[in-house]
Amino acid sequence: MAKPETNINRAIRAREVRVIDDESQQLGVMSLTDALAAAEERGLDLVEVSPNANPPVCRIMDFGKYMYQQSKKAAEAKKKMARVELKEVKMRPKTDEHDFQVKVRNARRFLEDGNKVKFTMMFRGREVTHPERGHLLLDRAAEGVADLGQVESRPSLQGRFMTMIVAPAKKS
Repeated sequence: MAKPETNINRAIRAREVRVIDDESQQLGVMSLTDALAAAEERGLDLVEVSPNANPPVCRIMDFGKYMYQQSKKAAEAKKKMARVELKEVKMRPKTDEHDFQVKVRNARRFLEDGNKVKFTMMFRGREVTHPERGHLLLDRAAEGVADLGQVESRPSLQGRFMTMIVAPAKKS
């Protein structure tokens, strides 16, 4: 997505603009040449902050400082965005009970951290002729994490792998 360009000084195309000075005081609606003169008088830039308003709103400020503050705000917003990763837990149809419990415990930890979990059942040799064993194990795994997440995609067999994705439950 392209970032909209901010018009400054002579790049502003409106005839009349509503001007706010560097101390946040409204100077009112004035012609563009008067607004540019007022900004130049203070040694600052005239920045179009709301181009869609009627008339457009311009502010007298230091443009470099404004761009710095905008980049800081964007970085802060990006930091607060939730990042959901997809963690994988691999099993086999012959996975023993204790190993199964360890894998479910790991999946629970991933869900608590807010990540999605992809359970992968790997079939070797003739094991693929009994996909119901994989289904049973994946269903047990889904039950083991049911309080922390819900199944996003049911177990599906693709080649020698059966996968199921569990997403963290929404916090209320």
